[in-house]
Amino acid sequence: MTQGRQGGFVHLHLHSEYSLLDGGNRVDKLVARIKALGMEAVALTDHGALFGAMAFYFEA
Repeated sequence: MTQGRQGGFVHLHLHSEYSLLDGGNRVDKLVARIKALGMEAVALTDHGALFGAMAFYFEA
């Protein structure tokens, strides 16, 4: 595996700060890390709100 490449792995369960009491990722930092690792896709699975989806969409 080359550095910065995750070989097709896709996270399908990520929470942002918009998942109250369950998420610790800030959307801006999460997107930056995803890009730095060369990931092509992830799934943002916040609980009870779509605010994270909008922030994620505009940040990506």
